[in-house]
Amino acid sequence: MPLLGFQALILCGPGASLSTFTTNPEEFPKALIPIANRPMIWYPLDWCYRMGVSDITLITPVSSTKAIEAALSQNPHLTSLPSPKADVLAPEGLDYTNNTAEILRLPEVRSAITGDFIVLPCDLVCELAGESLIEAWMVKQAGLDKISGVHSHRYAHDESSGQLHGRRGGLGVYFDTKGEGTTKHEETDFLITAPVAGSRDPTTEGSLVPNVQELVYSTTKDTLEDIKEENKSFPLRHALADRHPRTKILTTYRDAHIYIFPYWVLNMIKRNPEMESISEDVLGWWIKARWQKGFAAKLGLEKVLRPRRPSKPEDDIQSVESELNLAPISTNSTTDQLDRQDESQSIVSKPTQSILVPPFLAYIQPKAATLPLIRRVDTVQLLLYVSLRLAKLDSIQDIGKAVASPFAHNSKVAYPAGLAAKTTINQADCLIAENTTVESKSIIKESVIGANCTIKSGVKLTRCVLMDGVVVGERCELTGCIIGRRAQIGQFSVLVDCQVQEGNIIPEKTDAKGQNFMVFEGLEVSDEDEDDTRTSMAEDT
Repeated sequence: MPLLGFQALILCGPGASLSTFTTNPEEFPKALIPIANRPMIWYPLDWCYRMGVSDITLITPVSSTKAIEAALSQNPHLTSLPSPKADVLAPEGLDYTNNTAEILRLPEVRSAITGDFIVLPCDLVCELAGESLIEAWMVKQAGLDKISGVHSHRYAHDESSGQLHGRRGGLGVYFDTKGEGTTKHEETDFLITAPVAGSRDPTTEGSLVPNVQELVYSTTKDTLEDIKEENKSFPLRHALADRHPRTKILTTYRDAHIYIFPYWVLNMIKRNPEMESISEDVLGWWIKARWQKGFAAKLGLEKVLRPRRPSKPEDDIQSVESELNLAPISTNSTTDQLDRQDESQSIVSKPTQSILVPPFLAYIQPKAATLPLIRRVDTVQLLLYVSLRLAKLDSIQDIGKAVASPFAHNSKVAYPAGLAAKTTINQADCLIAENTTVESKSIIKESVIGANCTIKSGVKLTRCVLMDGVVVGERCELTGCIIGRRAQIGQFSVLVDCQVQEGNIIPEKTDAKGQNFMVFEGLEVSDEDEDDTRTSMAEDT
């Protein structure tokens, strides 16, 4: 069932922390890097379609537009997605240095958003059912409405949740970074959550609602360290403790950058040009306005949450939901008739009332190895881990589509005729794409091999990812490596934990460990350097 009224924006960032494979974003942007033999962008697109959201816009700089549009029209994985095809929006002036909140202030982006919307990064891999998140969001918000009586009158004053004019809060997703899949240097956030006031969780099996909390404080670990260094401690404000006496501190979780936003958030971002990052500024200031006296007024939330009819169309964001009739599902619907009523009702006549800010909720994924995978693939370590994890999924051919993972491939080896006799391939944890040949006496374990690759005789591959068109010479041994498109590895080479840029030719008998092989001199990048060179947009997209 399509979720009418919801739109999805997928932010296609630069991939600074995947720099070995994104040196030419005009031809091969981050969004097209393969994860388990599918373009990265396939995963958030598939997630949206599975949850019933088909109004999808990919936001990317002009430089990457042609490559992404070509992939949407030609790549078999992307063309097999449901209709309609996602739109590609390249706003004027957008480049890879823009911060994520700045993107939502761009006129072209604001014009494209017509209702409640979902913001996603292009590097998201999420098995969690999106419709379950929407359900959890709506159930919690409905509970807040019920305890305040908003359901009985559209413009009732909600003392608990900040509901006014049908305003709702938002929802984000947070996953644990420890346990299976723990990778070196993976980012984490510092979170403080509290129970959602007045809500009663259903006992429906599989519901996400019991794991939804109110987010009352959020920052990155790096920012937290700066705060602690400046103050010689972490200063917890009395106002937060007074408003939320029961809280939980989380230090191993990471923001998935899945945000369900009500439409009014666009106005908040527009009115506060100091907001740069969605995760740090938009969320951080929003939730702070819930408990710090005077902060909501400082952000201008009275005008956002209690809008008057603007004197000119360009003075404010205009809702078009009256034309779309989204009232059954959208949380900010206002018709022209209700707007006219608003001008004469008591809400307008009581400007002295305190500003009631809606909550931002957080789905905190429990710690369990059997839960659906949620990961952002924004480092080489995560690219390797997630690709190899997905390679272990049973194929549709083996177990049937009804029970297979949404990320399962039709078969583990797409071109069986390309495998020579006397080869050893552990199909339980390997994926081999179309038109790839593997010569005799080769041994392949826990690896992903892209299309049109050639694996010469006597090769040993263990825990490797090979992108399309790679050639591996005779009797090479590769362990823990990621090899870029059309690269060639000279015979008798031994590589451990290495990255090879696309098109690079590694001389025969090369023996290396932990190296990045780049085509041009001076571009070798260590893991530490990659962490230091991340841009603001890379952090959020």
